[in-house]
Amino acid sequence: MQYRIIQPPFTLKFREMSRAELRDYRQWFMDVMPERIAELTAAIQRTPAFTAWQPTQSPASLDSLGEWLAGQVAMRPRTGEELREIESQLRFPIDIPAQELTNRTFSLAIDTGMYLSQVFLHNHPMLRWDQPFGSKRFVDYGQPVLVEFRSAPLNPTRMMVTYAYGLADSTWTGRRLREIYDIWVALIRPTA
Repeated sequence: MQYRIIQPPFTLKFREMSRAELRDYRQWFMDVMPERIAELTAAIQRTPAFTAWQPTQSPASLDSLGEWLAGQVAMRPRTGEELREIESQLRFPIDIPAQELTNRTFSLAIDTGMYLSQVFLHNHPMLRWDQPFGSKRFVDYGQPVLVEFRSAPLNPTRMMVTYAYGLADSTWTGRRLREIYDIWVALIRPTA
């Protein structure tokens, strides 16, 4: 059995989606989460050194998950069309990387973000899901985020896509996943 890449039935251009579409996206995201975590678990367990990994929702489970993900990240060349589209959206000229994460890597990052959210919620029940609809300029506009942190909401899927980029360029190692968790735990608002 091969890993099935996630297929959201939405454009994922959150700023262009209506509020009704964004609410439907959140519902889809919540509904598909158990299936995607099961898909991630199966992919991990098919890897010889990780056959015993279980989604225990413990912080310790993130150690092996990070190491596994580090070995899965892959890049592909960006197409000319992709480069032109990115350039057309820039206000100021910047260098655009010629490489992009593969669809499989994006999917694994999203699945890992879903699992990470469950580790947070299981171990810190004061956290909860929210969906910010304030300014469309907000980076996580309309997306499911975890709240009750002192600094800002946590978008676990965006955080894991960022983590995948760091793994791809060797900025981070597999250990960084647990460090990300620990950093955000320290930012949880104390309960009254």
